[in-house]
Amino acid sequence: MSSRPIPEASVARLPIYLRALVDMAERGTHTASSEGLAAAAGVNSAKVRKDLSYLGSYGTRGVGYDVEYLIHQISRELGLTEGWATCIVGVGNLGQALANYGGFEERGFRVAALFDRDEGKVGEQVAGLEIQHLDDVERVVKEEEISIAVLAVPGAVAQDVADRVVAAGITSILNFAPAVLAVPPEISLRKVDLSIELQILAFYEQRRMAEESVRQGTALRNLDGMEDPAQAAGGGSGTSRPAQAAGGGSGTSRPAQAAGGGSGTSRPAQAAGG
Repeated sequence: MSSRPIPEASVARLPIYLRALVDMAERGTHTASSEGLAAAAGVNSAKVRKDLSYLGSYGTRGVGYDVEYLIHQISRELGLTEGWATCIVGVGNLGQALANYGGFEERGFRVAALFDRDEGKVGEQVAGLEIQHLDDVERVVKEEEISIAVLAVPGAVAQDVADRVVAAGITSILNFAPAVLAVPPEISLRKVDLSIELQILAFYEQRRMAEESVRQGTALRNLDGMEDPAQAAGGGSGTSRPAQAAGGGSGTSRPAQAAGGGSGTSRPAQAAGG
């Protein structure tokens, strides 16, 4: 673990780098460039180098970073070499999906317990675990040495559930409930609000549709303003009038007058004839 303080923004990017590195390792890639990691994380390469420098990893100029070693460094810094016992509170559709997600175990998180207040669910088996009543949370947290709780409960009860798991000894909470929780300052709290993410996507979809509408409107105006080819060929009222220019009309170019001694500014015929 690094002795240097790491900015929160850099910590938030470390799991993204780790995921990209694991993908590289699975493809048989042995070295990673800062540019490649930057593309995966959506930042510039200078920021990647700065983030990784907090871990004491500076890479090799012209070569890049050793993928396996950097995976080890980031995993160690994130505490993923420990193996963390977690619990899920609220075993509805979302809670069951989380309990069945195999990626937690792969990344060092063991789902040790499931809790719910619904008496009809208590005793059921999900992902090989028996759902226990929330009233038993304090006992189970101590027995399983659980430090992280995942809340997948309705927003109306989220604060009460958070209070209970904190009182039971939980020190970190991942909140999926659509509610803002108040927890003591020593408790680590992260929030995942799927509805907010969808609303952000809706904003970009609306903007994309508006831009497309503007483009279509511009295209229609361009079509309306195009010259009728039949009018152009028949000497109609189009803006291009080559016939007048050749026949001595009112156009700005009057070569016929110039040749015949008219009032144009260029009068070579008069000069030649005295």
